[in-house]
Amino acid sequence: MLKLKERCACRLSQTRMSVFPRAAHRRTLACRAMLPLGVPISVLSDSYKATHFLQYPKAQKMVAYGEFRQGFNKDKADTRMVSYGIRYLVENYIAKPWTKEDVEMAEAFYKTHMSPAYTPFPFPRPLFEKFIRENNGYFPVKLEALPEGTCIHARVPVYQITATGEYSPLCTFLETLLTMIWYPTSVATLSRRSRDVVEASFARTSDGGPASPLVEGRLVDFGFRGCTSVEQSIIGGCAHLLSFKSSDTMSAAFYAQFKLNGGRPVGQSIPATEHSVMTSWPTEAAAMNNMIDNFGTGIYACVMDSYDYCKALSEVLPSVAARKVDRGGYLVLRPDSGDPTEAVLMALNAADKVFGSVRNSKGFKVIQGCGVIQGDGIDLTTMEKIAQAIEEAGFAADNVSYGMGGGLLQKVNRDTMSFATKLCHIIYEDGRPADIMKQPQTDTGKFSLPGVLAVKRVGGVPTVFPADSGEVAQHENLLRLVYDKGPLEGVWDDFDTVRARLAAEWSALPRTADNISASLREKVRQQMALRGKVPALAR
Repeated sequence: MLKLKERCACRLSQTRMSVFPRAAHRRTLACRAMLPLGVPISVLSDSYKATHFLQYPKAQKMVAYGEFRQGFNKDKADTRMVSYGIRYLVENYIAKPWTKEDVEMAEAFYKTHMSPAYTPFPFPRPLFEKFIRENNGYFPVKLEALPEGTCIHARVPVYQITATGEYSPLCTFLETLLTMIWYPTSVATLSRRSRDVVEASFARTSDGGPASPLVEGRLVDFGFRGCTSVEQSIIGGCAHLLSFKSSDTMSAAFYAQFKLNGGRPVGQSIPATEHSVMTSWPTEAAAMNNMIDNFGTGIYACVMDSYDYCKALSEVLPSVAARKVDRGGYLVLRPDSGDPTEAVLMALNAADKVFGSVRNSKGFKVIQGCGVIQGDGIDLTTMEKIAQAIEEAGFAADNVSYGMGGGLLQKVNRDTMSFATKLCHIIYEDGRPADIMKQPQTDTGKFSLPGVLAVKRVGGVPTVFPADSGEVAQHENLLRLVYDKGPLEGVWDDFDTVRARLAAEWSALPRTADNISASLREKVRQQMALRGKVPALAR
């Protein structure tokens, strides 16, 4: 007699085989292995969305779009951002075929989901079963998106969803998943703004200037342990790697290299001690000598504040200096407590005293064979303070690196750049088209854009147009088809290409821009006139 677990596995296999032929069954098993904790795709949405198929009017077509409504942390002086992350969502979730089992699991869940008595909750089971039968299980919408790494301003659509026919009311069912693009885009934007700080510091104090090869290694991702999940570390860590090549988040560096870049390396790091290493030796000097013996011909880092930071700099560092110089490598000193700016200056002055420095052509000191990395309490503001302080102290930016942990991968949220998805167009059952927009008078910043949208560059600036205005040729539209009722081949660029796109576009884009076309402003005005309101765009 088969054990219960074996019988269940056998029945599950028979159920799947009854729905799909063998090849499709194998694909389904592989796809399902990617889903978190065995949760079916059919419930990867907000509860209320399961009922929206009964709430929308009968329609032939529905269109929705997603946008960031403001700059990073409400910055009005610089509204640039890096659109990134749609590929992960499409490949790992949207483009996965649903199965009959997904619907059966959803049924088991929804039948007890209604408040307050755990009674049946409505969900569009017939529509789910229909596209499983007729569309090989692929969710029946069209998805357009900006190319990964495209640099834009707030209010530019980053994706647009279209659903037609019977499936029209499913247009916004995937909104919950797609809205999660807020996270990698926020991290990618933060990382790129951090690079601006680094480049500005190098421009003022370094012989290499902002083009120095050192720049790309000056912000290290220390954020893995501060993430809420491994998946977050991958998504956010890859977003950081668009602007820098230094990362201790190996999950992201591996994913970017082998899943997104054809095996070509993307991220790199160096050997470094932690407090547990330093305190495991009889003395800090012994721990540092061990690092010098093992890694002293290359780059390596030692944390310096396990006991007494001042003593480590004034006594321990000089005691290992001769051994370090004899090996010839590059030692990075890492403070990990106290005031970040003060700690960096203390390390720079100590290293200068022990190893000496030379002045570059701009008159700033470059320490010989030694530098500092500050990885505690780092965010954009702290980086700017440190960069200014080391400049005032006469040190070049070459001497200092930064490590950002929770500040990079964790301290952002959907409100950081105010992301939202909204319905923008509908064709009713009787054939009448209507552009849709939102304009709450209690918060006019939350207005949405009406009509099917297109994006093209005007003077280099991605600008939003009505798709029906005739002003955007198909080849000009930056919103490219990435999913059409199923996965598409050849729609994604490799990671190197995305990196290059970001680098080329970011600096070329003005910090702010008027990126709403005149024709779209007129459409907004007309929509608001119907409601007797003044559109925010006209104010």
